[in-house]
Order: sequence, then structure tokens, then C-alpha cells
Amino acid sequence: MMHTEILNTNLEAVGENIGQELGAKMVKDFQDNNPNETPWFFIGKNILNQIINQPDCAGIRFYNAIEESGEKTLVLVGINSDGNVIDEYRTIDSEGKLNKMVGIVADRIGKPGTKTTETTTTTLDWWA
Repeated sequence: MMHTEILNTNLEAVGENIGQELGAKMVKDFQDNNPNETPWFFIGKNILNQIINQPDCAGIRFYNAIEESGEKTLVLVGINSDGNVIDEYRTIDSEGKLNKMVGIVADRIGKPGTKTTETTTTTLDWWA
């Protein structure tokens, strides 16, 4: 198995806007070549903000995973500026007491066929 690393030392700068045309082509190419794969996942901003707001969080890593039902999903974790998973961090409470917090590991994301009570998703035709 090949191991790849992000060589950019500024992890916060990883990623870019690729535009609708290239994005649509990449999505279509994947879906054409993998018709039985889950075509998309949805992640709400609340959990994304919780992950990003952890101290020294430079970004989010998305792991392919299998949930309890056997369905494919994603597991999200914060990555610090050294490129490591944020598994714990320290906070100071209102009384000045130092607390050790467990890093956020997120799942329970939306995907096709998932019903939610508070969310409506609209998709553009080319993002089928």
C-alpha cells in the first residue's frame, strides 16, 4: 500500500476552489466508474465548526469507514498544525482549572436515502 503525505507545510492552506465545471466532471467520472458506490455524503456545519474550533486545528481529515449497519460512511477528525489527529487537548474552565478534553471523532452524516427532521438538501442537476 502506498503512503502519501501532504508536503505543504501550511496545512491550513491545503485545498482550493476547483470550479463547477471541473467539480462536476470529477463527480460524474467517479459515479460513472463506481455506480454501486455511495454518490455523496452530507455533513452539517455544526459538527464541522466543533471540529475546527478545537485548539490548534488546521483542518479536517475524512476517513472512509463502515458503520454498524455495514454501510459506507465517513469518520471526521481534526488535524493539528503538525499534521496529527487531535486526540486530546487542554482547556481552562471559568474557575481557572485545567481540563483534558477528548478530541472530536464525528460520524452520523447524511447520504442518499437518509431522512433528517431539520434539513432540506437541494442538489443541482449535474451533482446527481
